[in-house]
Amino acid sequence: MTTELNCRGLACPAPVIQVRNILEKEKPSTITVLVDTEGARESVSLYLTNQDFQVTVENLAGYFRLTGTGRGDDEVRAEAEQPTCRTNTKKTLIMVTTDRMGHGDDTLGAGLLLNFLKTLKEMGPELWRLVFVNNGVKLAVEGAEAVPVLKDLTESGVSILVCSTCLNHFKLLEKKQVGETTNMLDIVTSMQVADSVINI
Repeated sequence: MTTELNCRGLACPAPVIQVRNILEKEKPSTITVLVDTEGARESVSLYLTNQDFQVTVENLAGYFRLTGTGRGDDEVRAEAEQPTCRTNTKKTLIMVTTDRMGHGDDTLGAGLLLNFLKTLKEMGPELWRLVFVNNGVKLAVEGAEAVPVLKDLTESGVSILVCSTCLNHFKLLEKKQVGETTNMLDIVTSMQVADSVINI
């Protein structure tokens, strides 16, 4: 069964929400999604991949055609749907909404936030995920001093999500150097799953 979904003209996270709804309702083995922004292309591709689909992307005249094909491994799918046992380690999510800490002196604020990111490893295994939105996405792009720090955190097992709408707004999507491009649905879901959320 193949389903086609036209999400052109829809702003994030609407394309991902529509794809999720179709997958839950129809459970297609193959799905084709039409989108017309880079952010939607990345967000839908990531979502389908996380749902165990193999994704191909065609760059057409003014839009993208994404085709998600089920891997055909029913056992893997069934296993993924089973509830998993959580460890006793708490999950802390840090929402980074700016590229500096506090107000007053921007140079001081930028230095403070960089030092904050460098010190996050001291949280140990409780540090689960960093989410970058609004001006915070500038910390994850080419030329940012924070990029090596963030790459080090990902190598230690910390998940990093970077808002696609925000990257698009600042015209930085192609300059992202670290983390997964994400959408508001993933961000809201992450906040629900986390044991605690810290806002910066």
